[in-house]
Amino acid sequence: MKKDGEDITQVIRDEIQTLALDQEIHTTRTRCNGRCKDACVVIAYPQGNWYRVPTTEHAKALVQDLHHESLQSEHVFTLREGTLQRTAQTTAIKGIKKVKEG
Repeated sequence: MKKDGEDITQVIRDEIQTLALDQEIHTTRTRCNGRCKDACVVIAYPQGNWYRVPTTEHAKALVQDLHHESLQSEHVFTLREGTLQRTAQTTAIKGIKKVKEG
């Protein structure tokens, strides 16, 4: 949320509405996905692809290009065989564990 998550969420939702994609794309805003170095992160299902969305301009482009997969440079993780795997574009260190030990 420290990296304009609210603004990015709203731009994504506005662009979905502008492009009349409300029946095709559903959004759910989350808090932390444990990917601080990649923030903000958008996860596209059913593919399971994770995209780094650092600005509102990227957010708008993501909605416009999602079906065309033209944002490969921002595609940082993918879901394969039930496992989240890094892509060649992933530069960040491993994420934060959600369950604290101890």
